[in-house]
Amino acid sequence: MNGCQAQSERAVPVVTVDGPAASGKGTLAAGLAQALGFHLLDSGVFYRMLGWKALQSGVGLERVVALVNLAAELTPQFRGEEIWLDGENISLSLRRQEVGTAASKVAVLPEVRLALLRLQRLARRLPGLVADGRDMGTVVFPDATCKFFLTASVETRAERRHKQLIEKGLSSTISLLLQEISERDARDESREAAPLKPAADALIIDTTLIAAADVLALALRHCRQCLA
Repeated sequence: MNGCQAQSERAVPVVTVDGPAASGKGTLAAGLAQALGFHLLDSGVFYRMLGWKALQSGVGLERVVALVNLAAELTPQFRGEEIWLDGENISLSLRRQEVGTAASKVAVLPEVRLALLRLQRLARRLPGLVADGRDMGTVVFPDATCKFFLTASVETRAERRHKQLIEKGLSSTISLLLQEISERDARDESREAAPLKPAADALIIDTTLIAAADVLALALRHCRQCLA
């Protein structure tokens, strides 16, 4: 079955949702996790935390060894929807554009991705996991039971991200977001380590013209077939 993988020999089922920025993967992953009663992993948070930490510490985004050391020191606390690091609630800070850009830049480094891989895989626990990211189905959880890859036009994604930022009280412009998203897509798709691409067995959904509720309904039906 397209998008489905034979049940993993491992006891904990995993559903992966990959895709570029603002494609709707976070919304879908959260909806699936709630509907299935699974844990939720937003893998991008780890790269954003490292990007934030590097900016705060004045560590250059090209200094591989220093970044790997920072990654090893990350001890985040997740309190409901809040993310705390170094005694500070950094939830809103992680959504700033400069932090997202920093996250994208450190994510191209193979050594950094390897350093954060262990933290991401620790999230796999019963009764199951929905993992949201860019390489969840290809690298982090290649044996996932069900895989999705979401996409949408750059214009649609820029409008979505602009709305998200405005709702959080953060300023930006559509033109700037178009540029930043396009640049991030290019970095993610061309990086040597774990480039952004659909897993061979992923169900691809273009969300440009589909409402989030309809995407969830479609994915949930497919997911339940995979998990049956």
